Amino acid sequence: MSSAPEILQALVERVTYHNPENGYSVLRVKVPRCQDVVTAVGSFAQVQPGQTLALSGVWRNNPRFGPQFEVLKAEETRPATLNGIEKYLGSGLIKGVGPVTARRIVRHFGLETLEILEGQPERIIEVKGVGKKRVEMIRKAWLAQQAIKEVMVFLQSHGVSTLHAVKIYKTYQDQAIATVQENPYRLAQDIYGIGFKTADQIAQHLGVAPDSTQRLQAALAYTLLTATEEGHCFLPLEEMIEQTAVLLELDLAMVRNLLTEAARLLTQAEQIVVEDYEGGWACYAPALYYSERNLARRLLALLRQPASVDRQRVDQWLERYTDHFHLSLSDEQQEAVRRSAQERVLVLTGGPGTGKTTTTRTIVALWRAMGKQVLLASPTGRAAQRLSEVTGQEAKTIHRLLEFDPKNFGFKHNEENPLACDAVVIDEASMIDVVLAYNLLKAIPHHAQLLLVGDQDQLPSVGPGNVLRDLLGSDAIPVVRLNQVFRQAAQSLIVTNAHCINRGQPPTLVAPKPEVDCWFIEAREPEMVVDQIQALVSKTLPGLGYDPFQDVQILSPMNRGLVGATHLNTVLQNVLNPADPAKAQLERGNRLYRVGDRVIQRTNDYTLHLFNGDLGQIQGIDLEEQQMEIVFGERTVEYDFADLNELGLAFAVSIHKSQGSEYPVCIIPVHTQHFPMLSRQLIYTGLTRARKLAILVGTRKALGIAIRKVGTNKRYTRLAEKLTIVA
Repeated sequence: MSSAPEILQALVERVTYHNPENGYSVLRVKVPRCQDVVTAVGSFAQVQPGQTLALSGVWRNNPRFGPQFEVLKAEETRPATLNGIEKYLGSGLIKGVGPVTARRIVRHFGLETLEILEGQPERIIEVKGVGKKRVEMIRKAWLAQQAIKEVMVFLQSHGVSTLHAVKIYKTYQDQAIATVQENPYRLAQDIYGIGFKTADQIAQHLGVAPDSTQRLQAALAYTLLTATEEGHCFLPLEEMIEQTAVLLELDLAMVRNLLTEAARLLTQAEQIVVEDYEGGWACYAPALYYSERNLARRLLALLRQPASVDRQRVDQWLERYTDHFHLSLSDEQQEAVRRSAQERVLVLTGGPGTGKTTTTRTIVALWRAMGKQVLLASPTGRAAQRLSEVTGQEAKTIHRLLEFDPKNFGFKHNEENPLACDAVVIDEASMIDVVLAYNLLKAIPHHAQLLLVGDQDQLPSVGPGNVLRDLLGSDAIPVVRLNQVFRQAAQSLIVTNAHCINRGQPPTLVAPKPEVDCWFIEAREPEMVVDQIQALVSKTLPGLGYDPFQDVQILSPMNRGLVGATHLNTVLQNVLNPADPAKAQLERGNRLYRVGDRVIQRTNDYTLHLFNGDLGQIQGIDLEEQQMEIVFGERTVEYDFADLNELGLAFAVSIHKSQGSEYPVCIIPVHTQHFPMLSRQLIYTGLTRARKLAILVGTRKALGIAIRKVGTNKRYTRLAEKLTIVA
């Protein structure tokens, strides 16, 4: 095989593989004077079937796959044949043009098609079946595509091969290149999926010096942003500097003073807020500092105005209510109901089977009997639906309750426009981060009462803060703890095992039996775990009457690895929703989406009113409109292909993503392959997501490791301290 570079004019027939992280792709291409398609491998920012490329590279003989053209450089050229133009237009490159429309356009305009699109797009109206609305859509999409290509060429010229160009263009529009040239580090802050390394690579190519103040400040800001994504509200200055030096791959001793000065400048510019902390600084992003501080102030302001109540009437009502519904409330539950009548803020906490649901339902009934207007909410849609079912009153997600306004990037309900209510109940309070909690408190009227219900032993919120634990640990907020496990709940192995795990004791492990609600299936090798899960969802559980789509959820401790959520999703997609010629599907790099797939939203999208952890199902895939139709709960959302990096398959999800949800059946792989993530809190949270049946698949050794590991993942928060100081 030749080692001298040569040029191939290639028509892309198929994209066999594309890695969106680094652009590495495997293409099947047609080249002149060659009857068979050939394989080309290399890095491409964006590649679609139908594109015509000038490839510069060398031939290599792969021991496994045979001859391959290794691409060193690629430039797009215009397709020269009718077939090439048709494939190019119909590849999904241009919104509004799919294979059918592309065929019609090319048949009408022939080899002049691309010139018409560029210079006289209004003439597309001449094509049969294409109306004015679609002509305008195609015109705009063509212009956008040309602008996106400019962004891609710019990025490639600075050493970046990435699919993020579409996102960059959508974010900055015509100012994309100018914005990147002015401050490339904005990409890491503004665009989901672009990290500091990518932005820094562009900056280096633009000539930003390794020790420049701009670079050091951007790195510090990114370190703080990363910390918030890990749940911290702040970082101690010294820790922030140490992490930033690692990020920059610079010697700490050499840059410590430079980074300290850069942090001081960020403070002067009010991009970081600092306060005294253990002899140094606690460094906050401004939004988190003010959220934490003002949340404490608003909670204490509510508590300073006790609710007036006739305790005798409350006792009489409670006696009538329990008699009417034949309820036997524990002393703890009765205390919670009585205190809910008089406390402006009350936290109700307890583990599974301790009666939180019954107590919450009773408190809501009491407040209604007192003539109060009660609003109910939870952090997730599934939790809100469950709260609605148990109380008989509509419950919303907190975002829907506060009415998020994407135009102003804020909530419509706030201190100037409070909620119309006298009392608010928030369930699954362990999931609430400090920013959402502050926005909630801003919207609660001065006269209203607040009940927060949650289990402190579950995983904390995905977002920054540890609100429920901080409230419980502050001694400033009234709390009722439910500890008594009721007799009926005690008969459930899910409940008793959850409490055992929470106490650090080994659970009772039982082989699969229809009469038992918690199973353990031994599987020593990762491949065996995968095989057992496949058998459960395809045979065992359907045989017991469970629908694998509606009733069963796999909850993995982590995403990576053979028994991680990512690989399990690929396996389960092929088991539960295999390829079907009658069903549309979309391939994006190494990801495949089919009609019928369960999917999960991986980040907050305020424009679509979708939030991290929302689950949906694909109802339709439109290759011409470049949209998916996805049902999230009771809502159908048109999902743009450009936003697919925010979406993932959800046959299996991480336990973290399952917070606030309950499923009839949960399957939890527990293997030493998950060692970095195994913890008591994690398994406890996963187990308590199951309503009817929980199945642990893996090894006793991994389960033992998880139960013994406690107290990990400390979060830097000061809410409890601020509640005490302000009080």
